[in-house]
Amino acid sequence: MQATKRVTLIIGGGIAAYKCLDLIRQLRAAGVSVTPVLTRAATQFVTPMSVAALAGSQVYQDLFDLKDEAEMGHIQLSRASDLIVVAPATADLMARMAGGHADDLASTLLLATDKPVMIAPAMNLRMWEHPATQRNLAQLRADGVQVIGPNSGDMACGEYGPGRMSEPAEIVAAIAARATPGPLAGKRLLVTSGPTHEPIDPVRYIANRSSGAQGTAIARALCALGAEVIFVTGPATVPPPDGVNLHRVETAREMLAACLSALPVDGAVMAAAVADWRVATDFAQKIKKGPQGIPELQFSENPDILATVSAHAQRPRLVVGFAAETENVIAHAAAKRARKGCDWIVANDVSPATGIMGGSENAVHLITATGAEDWPRLPKSEVATRLAARIAEALA
Repeated sequence: MQATKRVTLIIGGGIAAYKCLDLIRQLRAAGVSVTPVLTRAATQFVTPMSVAALAGSQVYQDLFDLKDEAEMGHIQLSRASDLIVVAPATADLMARMAGGHADDLASTLLLATDKPVMIAPAMNLRMWEHPATQRNLAQLRADGVQVIGPNSGDMACGEYGPGRMSEPAEIVAAIAARATPGPLAGKRLLVTSGPTHEPIDPVRYIANRSSGAQGTAIARALCALGAEVIFVTGPATVPPPDGVNLHRVETAREMLAACLSALPVDGAVMAAAVADWRVATDFAQKIKKGPQGIPELQFSENPDILATVSAHAQRPRLVVGFAAETENVIAHAAAKRARKGCDWIVANDVSPATGIMGGSENAVHLITATGAEDWPRLPKSEVATRLAARIAEALA
């Protein structure tokens, strides 16, 4: 992090504020000094004393603290670091940033700074998906604010979906990526994600339970290492990551066309859960119940995207497939690697008891020509970070 030695960390008032204690520790371990600023709401989740102890620095809280203003005024504080990081960036903080408010120390620093700003949003999924939050997010991006996350997963409120703050390691990696070219700088990578929807009639389709969370996390991790990422996604429930070349598709045939149009690339990570079959002829009108009884559907096999890319004349140097299995995971995955002609297979057990399909964690086996590596159960973001690092090594 040669170019980012000083970070001002604005801690917002959300349950994810506890992650900032680990974030401070990791930043300092990487040689970055941290100047912490706590909003009034943040003190309900972390104490100034614990933040100061980890940061080894004074904690700033009050815009009208005469002592702080005499020693380091808010204008000087706003420009004393190489980067300002807001984590967690709550819906309220994002709204005040987008509106240009300056009614407390945090918002005043953000309005007065001439340094780059990075935010890590965290909030309830309904708040994240609300049109007002999405308008504010678009405005912040237009203003040049870098957005990290949010991730998808279980929430403190008991709901599940996008809104979890990125893990400290992801934020540190994003900060590091700003400072020096990553190991994948200059490389183009294709990532597929999410399910495909195969229409039966205008209102029904064949699909699966894939949320797209793992593919999204992989694309984000590859971007953090400096790669140019072409992200082809089916109708996923998680939002696509920032900084990718986004292609939205519905069907397997559309996904294949998008993948082939992206070639040539240096590497391909085919994480999408593509439907194996489609209805041979989808109905132009909604199928109705009637005296004719249950309709008979004739199926056709969908194109094999992984095998097609693996055998293509412009085959990437590294092709990584995925295998979602419910039994004999390693054996089936090894056979799939040989059958498809890809280099690696990332295999996992998606039996209902594992909670992996659509969940926030994953337990994978990396199948290569030399055998199988068993990885522990980890957050999907951590699986993505590990896989991105291995891809960087392979493409070096």
